[in-house]
Amino acid sequence: MRRLSIRLRVTLVFALVMAIVLGATGVFVYLRFGAELDGTINSGLRSRAGDVAALIKEADSGLSERGRGGLVGRSESFAEVLDPAGKVLDSTSSVGGHVLLGPAELRRAELGPVFLNRGPLPGLLDESRLLAVPVRARGQRLVAVVGTSTAGRAESQADLAQLLLVGGPVALLLASLAAYGVAAAALRPVEAMRARAAEVSTAAPDQRLPVPPTHDEIARLGVTLNAMLGRLGEALAHERRFVADASHELRTPLAILKAELDLALSQERSQAELRTALASASEETDRLTLLAEDLLTIAQTDQGELPVRLAPTDIGEVLNGVVRRFSRRAEEGGRDIKVSVEPGLGVAGDRMRLDQALGNLLDNALRYGSRPVSLTAVSHDGAVELHVLDRGPGFAEDFLGRAFERFSRADASKRDGGSGLGLSIVASIARAHRGEAHVANREGGGADVWLTLPAASRQ
Repeated sequence: MRRLSIRLRVTLVFALVMAIVLGATGVFVYLRFGAELDGTINSGLRSRAGDVAALIKEADSGLSERGRGGLVGRSESFAEVLDPAGKVLDSTSSVGGHVLLGPAELRRAELGPVFLNRGPLPGLLDESRLLAVPVRARGQRLVAVVGTSTAGRAESQADLAQLLLVGGPVALLLASLAAYGVAAAALRPVEAMRARAAEVSTAAPDQRLPVPPTHDEIARLGVTLNAMLGRLGEALAHERRFVADASHELRTPLAILKAELDLALSQERSQAELRTALASASEETDRLTLLAEDLLTIAQTDQGELPVRLAPTDIGEVLNGVVRRFSRRAEEGGRDIKVSVEPGLGVAGDRMRLDQALGNLLDNALRYGSRPVSLTAVSHDGAVELHVLDRGPGFAEDFLGRAFERFSRADASKRDGGSGLGLSIVASIARAHRGEAHVANREGGGADVWLTLPAASRQ
């Protein structure tokens, strides 16, 4: 069954159910028809028995002459009268003097009406049905027996059975063909969607499946699949942009690195010139390494949520550690870094990831902002806010809305050769901690970039 198509399986199941229904209906009709025939025969026998009883009470000539007068004139009908001893007092010519009842049946008939079935009787070729009723006439207790042939009943039931045996399979075949057609028509939209789905490729990701205008389950399936194709198309376009942007970011440092090496090898150079070329190459290598690490972090985010190892973390220790790491660079640039932390602040966080996020923000502040640079940690509405603030030009207004997008760079970053991944990584780290990243310009100039993280419960 699993190898058959859906339409064939639906048709076979329908045919099986239909066969059961037709079979049960045929048996019911056959039995009901037989019961109706029996009821008709019994009703006729009761009517004849009443007529025969009236004849016995009113006439002295008996049944012989009256039978020929049309009371039971049809050849398949007959009657006779018996006394309590079982002697035939009178009968129609078709049965002659044959006793129709046995002694036990005669005693039952004296007590009330009795229906009996008989095989072929003398003078009759077919089976018969009898009705024996008690009659009182001229002070005697008699039993009147009327009967009729059941050949017509048997023929009628045989005709009905033949009709059911012939018509049932024909009806089943026609119904099965109709079911196959209905199943094929119902699945035609699915086949159309399958054929269109086979044509969808990365070369044309904007193609959509045809949706029938029926508003049924298949239509809803088509709408759902088209929505899925839309999301996949957006993801594909996003990945293409990511690859293009990454390629563009990698091309510049690689080109500079190759130019420096080619220049160093092109002709005889002094030791100072070679050192300068190697220093430049080393700087570009550092940029490539940093960019590769950023791309790896972004790739980890694309695989799902950025992996973090949450543990109780003291915010003061994190901020002081970041400041120590950048202190030498700040001194070389004549900058100072201020730290302000509310006592006892803590979060459930990944120390290394938080250090990476704050390091990116502090690096941007030292690179593009002006003194002073501040790191502050405050509690607000059950959360911990980690701010990195600086003075300077701040962000352009049109950049604030896309600051955390990948490869999104402000004008200063473009001039400096930044990759545009730092703030995107900060946002990914914040989301991994069930928090958010924000950016704003400060009044009086400067930028404020901060993380909002759930606060750890205080013991």
